[in-house]
Amino acid sequence: MDTRQRSIRIAMLPWLAHGHICPFIELAKALSKRNFYIYICSTPVNINSFKETISEKDSISIKIVELHLPNLPELPPHYHTTNGLPPHLMSTLKNALDMAKPSFFQILNTLKPDLVMYDFLQPWVPTMAASQNIPSVLFLTPGAAASCYLFHIGRKKLVSEYPFSAIYLRDHEYDRNRHMFEPTDDDGYTDTQRRVNGCIDGSSEIILIKTIRELEGKYMDFLSTLCDKRYVPVGPLVRAAETEHENSEVMKWLDSKQRCSTVLASFGSEYFLSKEEMEELAYGLELSKVNFLWVVRFPVGTKITLEESLPKGFLDRIGNRGKVVQGWAPQLRILQHSSIGGFVSHCGWSSVMEGLKLGIPIIAMPMHLDQPLNAKLVVDAGVGEEAVRDKNGNLDRQEVAKVIRKVVAEKTGQRLRKRAREYSEILKSNGAKEIDEVVEELLKLCRLTTRHDSTELLY
Repeated sequence: MDTRQRSIRIAMLPWLAHGHICPFIELAKALSKRNFYIYICSTPVNINSFKETISEKDSISIKIVELHLPNLPELPPHYHTTNGLPPHLMSTLKNALDMAKPSFFQILNTLKPDLVMYDFLQPWVPTMAASQNIPSVLFLTPGAAASCYLFHIGRKKLVSEYPFSAIYLRDHEYDRNRHMFEPTDDDGYTDTQRRVNGCIDGSSEIILIKTIRELEGKYMDFLSTLCDKRYVPVGPLVRAAETEHENSEVMKWLDSKQRCSTVLASFGSEYFLSKEEMEELAYGLELSKVNFLWVVRFPVGTKITLEESLPKGFLDRIGNRGKVVQGWAPQLRILQHSSIGGFVSHCGWSSVMEGLKLGIPIIAMPMHLDQPLNAKLVVDAGVGEEAVRDKNGNLDRQEVAKVIRKVVAEKTGQRLRKRAREYSEILKSNGAKEIDEVVEELLKLCRLTTRHDSTELLY
């Protein structure tokens, strides 16, 4: 679909996290092919990490704009991102983004966009946009099932009134996410709940959400009723498979494995297993007797070596049945490989969408935030199994091994693979259906008045 009019300008402000910025970029790419002109605003440290993902062709219609946060003693510029941010500074980063209001106001005043698209922690953005008579839309990068549960609680509703019994938190999962639920002020809301509610209420008529109706339609409908805003799916927004910097050694190793005989274990770019979790996963992979490719990452500044983090003699015992890669690996290229029969994942929403897009069943090992809720959806949809932690929230090697075998080596796995492939076919047949619907919705909101060009803020 083409808008057939002059380019519509959208200013995007995602939250300062890789898992939020990437879906905004993918949505920007899709919209730029439909006569939208996109400005993506973020901090210099984040820009340095994602600017190469925007091709020369895409950069014609997608421009990067630096957003400058205040210089705080406890938050130097390299901490103007969640990547590598010490957990105790998360609230400081949120507040620093709030303090960047003058910078963003200047951006809006200079670029004069037709629409502002923002994330879930910046309730001041729609207020600011409205002051300049610019419509604004909230774009939620988590899935609808997880958002449904969290927003139900965030709107002061009782858990007992929540209608979807398959989506819930176990006691240890609630405890790990306690900061999301326990009020910080007299009004009975947490800081996050106040921010999210403000973002929902400020969105102009609709809320965009990264999902497909075939998977999460009933959750979207519930959200629309709960929040009194129509939720519009944008599709999976799975990025294109990596073609550069491929790890040829990894791909060659996969070529030596039989069809659907191997699992990929990978936990995203900003989530890291503890030493105890590393050990239980290692033994679980070993006990499963299934081939595996394990991508291991450590927090920035960690001095521990790969060998030190693994059980003694692990690499020798597994031999050629397993391969451990430290740092980066071409995840999408790996998931596309015929040898991959399962995906051991933390269930970050982008990883879930990637698994479904490529028809790979998921072995869920969630950690925190929305991940435990995403894992319940994966199980309920019949596209994976969860390695359930014990009542204290600890991984168990026997449970890990059992679930890996169930998905890859036993008859159960055939049913899961069949269901995952059905969703893969749905995503392929949908094509650009969701994006076309998004374009129609955005066109309704945009005031197509002539605005002056401006490029002095462009990176």
